[in-house]
Amino acid sequence: MQHEYYKEYYDLERQHWWFVAREKIISNYIKKLISQKKLQKQDLKILNVGCGTGRSSEYLATFGHVVSIEYDQFCCEFASEKTGLEIINGSITELPFADNSFDLVCAFDVIEHVEDDQLAVSEMNRVARDNGILFITVPAFMNLWSHHDVINHHFRRYKLEQVEKLFKKLGTGEKIFSSYFNFFLFPPIFAFRSLSNLLKSGKKRSGSGSDFEAFKPGLLNSFLQSIMLFESKFINSNIKLPFGVSILYTWKKDK
Repeated sequence: MQHEYYKEYYDLERQHWWFVAREKIISNYIKKLISQKKLQKQDLKILNVGCGTGRSSEYLATFGHVVSIEYDQFCCEFASEKTGLEIINGSITELPFADNSFDLVCAFDVIEHVEDDQLAVSEMNRVARDNGILFITVPAFMNLWSHHDVINHHFRRYKLEQVEKLFKKLGTGEKIFSSYFNFFLFPPIFAFRSLSNLLKSGKKRSGSGSDFEAFKPGLLNSFLQSIMLFESKFINSNIKLPFGVSILYTWKKDK
């Protein structure tokens, strides 16, 4: 990302409807994993890869001890200063941890930034303990590609079967659950991005030019957040949504 975007991102991660809804969807799902005893509730050791400005590490800390890692050195320094978190500067393709170190390994909207996404997933699996869980989210569908993806330095957006393939190549282990999400808002987001691409309006926006700048927190913030968050009920009931702006995927590492 551009450095000025991190300063915008800090506020967005804590206020914007998409980030707040995603945070609650993720947190609710982790609570479900704990209630089903797929994760032990006490003393979880959690790795948060690509922690950005630190908000995801803050809410993951309610479930255990979190180790945070971020690739961009400027972001590490900025987030550490703003949050007081200890953040390691490192890469998902070469994680500086021993094998079998963590109960839960998270990468929320991270692997789309990595050219070798297979290596990224393999490294996550390597540092997970036996019976540990890998938890990722990624953006979905290349027909949603826009200036937003360009300024975020994405390599790709995914279909669910592409994510499935990444994990199946690990050899051992099993999928816990996978689904698209941000389903109900997909039509207006698709229309907005299609029009933005046609008019090239992303390049004309103030700030970084991301889609988040077009929908800043305001009167619609709570309404849009509620629509997206409603999908947590489907996800926690193991109901797969047929499409969406993003994908959620969880995988259990075998012994």
